[in-house]
Amino acid sequence: MENHTKDSTMNVSSLNCIDLSNDDLHNSVISLKQACLDCGFFYVINHGINEEFMDDVFEQSKKFFDLPLEEKMKVLRNEKHRGYTPVLDELLDPVNQVNGDHKEGYYIGIEVPKDDPHWDKPFYGPNPWPDADVLPGWRETMEKYHQEALRISKDIARLLALALDLDVDYFDRTEMLGKPIATMRLLRYQGVSDPSNGIYACGAHSDFGMMTLLATDSVTGLQICKDKKATPQKWEYVPPIKGAFIVNLGDMLERWSNGFFKSTLHRVLGNGQERYSIPFFLEPNHDCLVECLPTCKSESNLPKYPPIKCSTYLTQRYNETHAELSIYHQQT
Repeated sequence: MENHTKDSTMNVSSLNCIDLSNDDLHNSVISLKQACLDCGFFYVINHGINEEFMDDVFEQSKKFFDLPLEEKMKVLRNEKHRGYTPVLDELLDPVNQVNGDHKEGYYIGIEVPKDDPHWDKPFYGPNPWPDADVLPGWRETMEKYHQEALRISKDIARLLALALDLDVDYFDRTEMLGKPIATMRLLRYQGVSDPSNGIYACGAHSDFGMMTLLATDSVTGLQICKDKKATPQKWEYVPPIKGAFIVNLGDMLERWSNGFFKSTLHRVLGNGQERYSIPFFLEPNHDCLVECLPTCKSESNLPKYPPIKCSTYLTQRYNETHAELSIYHQQT
């Protein structure tokens, strides 16, 4: 952090911490609601995943990224946004970045075989997996983590429903999180960021979907900007806490809540150390119509956003930020 905290406009953010094992549901909802109104970022603890398993997930992630590039390119990101994304593949802040993000990634979604009636949906389908002879047990570890992260995300969604004055199971409906789009992404950041020259580990952006559950290693790098309209923008570090997830709300929930809850700008600055993280993106069903929630509108507070189908919205956002796949096929 010492490379960046010399800037007096940057400091460390203080976020609410939600204990998922707390029996005092009322206080948990109040704390969560405060966080969602303030900046849309908070920590969750006592989530039910033990540290030994998390250490194994990160170790397996490192093993993949340590493979030769030609091996990783065998599972290159496909048209359903599954698989490997090389360095500079994603450009999140074209106004301030000279190239793409200085990170590698690997998308893993819900496994849907080709004989499933929902296989043709844009964000469903089989995942490309590294060869089991190259990374034995890798797929099993990642599939188990995906299941656990989905469980935790749904627990948080129930608290969010209460914070929005909805029934606790409002988002559990089949057309919402009953058949969700749930995608995790392994990430490795490298190099030193230089904002003055447009070089970022991850450019400033807000997440596309409903919410993101972020697991990260002990290397600091994530920053948030609570007021994107401020001039100059003030960036605060979000320090990793061992055993805790960082959760942030996405643009889709801001739309759903009519701007009541916040989706906040964030970015990553590299300091020369390798940094690993695993965001888990939770979105509703492909066909879910994202329109103003009943508790977030009134005669004096009309809906600010037009209704849009979840898959349509996500496809637009992914296409805006990722390189065309054709450029990789031209290189091979």
